[in-house]
Amino acid sequence: MSRTAVVFPGMGPSSFGDVGRFMTISPFARRRVAQADAALGYSLLDELRSGPDEYNAAQQIGFLVNSVAMADWMEKSLGLRPDVCVGSSFGERAAVAYSGALPFGEVVALTAELARCELDYFREEHKDLVSQLVVRTPQERLDDVLATMSQDGEWHEVSGYFDPGVHLVTMHEEHLDAFKRRISERGGYSLTTMRPAAHAGVLAPLRARLRDEVFRKVSFSAPEIPIISDQDGSLISDGAGVGALLEASTDSPVHWGHIRDRLVGEGLTTICVAGPDYLLHRLSLLKDDFDVVTAGPKDALKPRRPAK
Repeated sequence: MSRTAVVFPGMGPSSFGDVGRFMTISPFARRRVAQADAALGYSLLDELRSGPDEYNAAQQIGFLVNSVAMADWMEKSLGLRPDVCVGSSFGERAAVAYSGALPFGEVVALTAELARCELDYFREEHKDLVSQLVVRTPQERLDDVLATMSQDGEWHEVSGYFDPGVHLVTMHEEHLDAFKRRISERGGYSLTTMRPAAHAGVLAPLRARLRDEVFRKVSFSAPEIPIISDQDGSLISDGAGVGALLEASTDSPVHWGHIRDRLVGEGLTTICVAGPDYLLHRLSLLKDDFDVVTAGPKDALKPRRPAK
C-alpha cells in the first residue's frame, strides 16, 4: 500500500517576480493570501511588491503562503492524501500549519513575530555570521576543509546535512572567501550564502529570546498529520513536541539522513515537495528510495489535461 509524505522546503532566494503571478492568479494562493492579510492587518502582496528581496517578515510569510497553497493544490489536483509531513528548516512552519497543530492565520502571526525578534537580535548580535550551502562535497572532503579551518583557528559549525555531498556550514564572514576557495579546490561548489546564519549552537541566546518573547505565548495542538522532525527524525504527535521542534530549530542542525531513515521506517513510498524548492527534489538521498513528486508555483498554473 502506497504511503505518502508531504515535504515543505526551506526558504531559498526568491523575488515577487518569481511567485507573484501564482499568488495573484491561483485560487489556492489567493485564499491563503486573504487569510494572511486578515492575520496581519495589512496587504501582504503590497508589502512584497514594494519591499526589498531579503529575509524580512513579508518574504517569510510569502514563502509560507506559497508552500501551504501548493500543498492545497496538490490535494485537489494530484489527489494528495499525506500520511506524514516534514518541514525542512523554515518549512517547519508550513508543516505546523498544514498539520493542523496551529491555525494558518496564527502561524502567519507567529512568523511575523519571530521575524521581528530575529531581525532585532541580528542587528546587535552575531552580525558577522553566515551559513554557506555547499554541494558536490563528500563528507571526507568537507572534513578536510573543516580540519584546516580548525588548524587556522577559524570557528565553524555544521548546520545542515542534506545529502552525502550537500552540507550547510556556519562561520564568521571574514573566513567565507577562504572556505569557498578550499571547497572549490576539492571539486565542490558553493551555492547560497545565508544571512543571517541559522541552525547553529552558537545561536542559543537567540533561541532563549524567541522562547521568552514569542513561543511562551503560543499553545500548539496535537497535529492531525504527524510531523517528522527535521533535526533528529523523531515522529511528533503532540502539541508540546511541535513547540519544541520550532524552538530547537534556531540552534539545531537540519539532518536529512535522520529524516530519510524515519521515512523508510514508516514505510513511506512517495515524497511530495510542496512549495518553491531549489534543493530537496535533487537530493539523491530521496531519489534513491522514494518516488519524488514536485509542485512549485509554475506547476500549479499549467493547464490541466482533461480527464480521459
